[in-house]
Amino acid sequence: MDVTLVNMPWASVSYPSLACGILKSAVERRGHSATVVDANLDFSEWMHHEMGTGLREYDFFSLDSYFQGCGDWVFTSALYDDGAWRVEEFRAAHGDDIEGALVDLCVRLHELVPDWISSYARRLAESAGSVVGFTTTFQQNAASLALARELKRIDPALRTVFGGANCEGPQGAAWHRNFEFVDFVVRGEGERAFPELLDRLAHGEGTQSVPGLCWRDGSEVGATDPNASPLAPKEIVSPDFGDYFDRYPTFSVAAEVEPKLVVEGARGCWWGEKHHCTFCGLNGSFMEFRSKSPGRFHDELLDLATRHQVLDIYLVDNILDMSYFNTVLPKLEESGCDLRIQCEVKSNLRVDQMRQLVKSGVVQVQPGIESLSGHVLRIMDKGVSGCQNVRFLRDASSLGITVMWNYLYGFPGESDADYRQVIDQMPALHHLPPMDGADRIALERFSPYFDRPELGFPKRSPDPQYARNYDLPPEELADIAYLFTGDPTGIGREVENILLDAVDAWRTAHLANELECVRVGSEILILEDRPAFGQREHVVATDDVPLFEMLDRPRSLPKLEGRFGPRVRDTLMSWRESGLIFADDEHFVHVVPEANNQGELRMR
Repeated sequence: MDVTLVNMPWASVSYPSLACGILKSAVERRGHSATVVDANLDFSEWMHHEMGTGLREYDFFSLDSYFQGCGDWVFTSALYDDGAWRVEEFRAAHGDDIEGALVDLCVRLHELVPDWISSYARRLAESAGSVVGFTTTFQQNAASLALARELKRIDPALRTVFGGANCEGPQGAAWHRNFEFVDFVVRGEGERAFPELLDRLAHGEGTQSVPGLCWRDGSEVGATDPNASPLAPKEIVSPDFGDYFDRYPTFSVAAEVEPKLVVEGARGCWWGEKHHCTFCGLNGSFMEFRSKSPGRFHDELLDLATRHQVLDIYLVDNILDMSYFNTVLPKLEESGCDLRIQCEVKSNLRVDQMRQLVKSGVVQVQPGIESLSGHVLRIMDKGVSGCQNVRFLRDASSLGITVMWNYLYGFPGESDADYRQVIDQMPALHHLPPMDGADRIALERFSPYFDRPELGFPKRSPDPQYARNYDLPPEELADIAYLFTGDPTGIGREVENILLDAVDAWRTAHLANELECVRVGSEILILEDRPAFGQREHVVATDDVPLFEMLDRPRSLPKLEGRFGPRVRDTLMSWRESGLIFADDEHFVHVVPEANNQGELRMR
């Protein structure tokens, strides 16, 4: 059976679709023929020729406006055959939170995409085969629905299949029953269900018993329960990215994009198995952590890098397998490849583990830092402290690792004091990697906050974007939605504004702040150039060096007094006033990175 797998806008154009790559491999192992169509590249190219846009404009939809639903709204005009679909409602909703030129871009695209969908569907239908599969994650719903609708209008015999993160649980069933041109929806991991569906279609057999499948047979609609157990690591197939890299050289804005490989070492979350972070809605199907064997993952990663001659790698795992520190990472270091890996880790890594990341080619990490308050972090069930998060930022600065993180707030049970005590110390942290931004938490489907309203969100409703984008009754919107709104909790507007101002100040001031230390004989020399504290040198005298070194990790006051006696209080107070330590939850940690270039330090 010939199958076309479509990756619609607004998937990033910077890397291939992992879902399509995996399913291509999975179905071809079963004897079917699969082609991946990167419609996101085609649409980005059309935007470039039609409107003069580039990567920045595309990324507004792909990366920046998910919580506003702009990407989905653009394609509602094609989905509902109405170029004026809720334009004034859209403008009214986003007049204050989105730059005017970008709102105008949304509206202009909204006017034009029906013609693009129509012509693209005609071209695709000529070679699509008998089945077209759509992967849908983030802002790919409306675009996928619009194209599927047009394909079915051109060829009613064509079978359309949806799957992906947006089709988990009730969402998948709701998409299926509300849009009759969607023949099947695969809920959960697709490596089993999708090839089995193709086998049955090829042999004219019934599909009603395929696990996790929403099916349609004439006027009859039904759904089967997903598999009760997750895929074993050996069942997670390696992706085939050939179609993306064949297409990429002809991509009109390729000069703006450095293509990356997207690689998977594990699924699930080993921390979430024990402590599901209260706000996290990831892993809707299975939280159970499963990782590929070290040898297989190492070989797969290097094979993809060699085959496609790409060294930038995005590791999509929710959290890095800790066993890889002693297995995969040393072997990557030994390989001699100049890899540039981005991955997600936990922020309580030891400095030697962070150093191993660097030696193995990791250049950017997302460590799950969402707060610097120990009390708020306990509310999140993160399993780390505020001091540990600051320590991670300090050591990442020492090692030259780029850190991606966001400050989240609005948790039930937090207090103004949780934020004020951190905000007061932020000027002492301006030299450390700043956060990308700060946001009130979103209420996500599959999170503990969603599943257990008693945790603090007893009232909830689908985010307004869903009612704006889809012509469905409230009960159906409640099933398709992933994002929800509830009564605001946690800090009020006054402290929220103070926090947002402090975050902006950190981001703005970062490049103008320098603080680093170097060992000089039996003393430690700290060189500082921070506007909030001045330009000066600190000398940690020989007698105080053991205390400073002990503050390499978070320490409590009783622990420090037990080691150094009561005099430690005065020293800690002096260092805190000088912005050299961070205090939280009655623990202390120093904030001074080691110099990256000691030769330069000695010349200053």
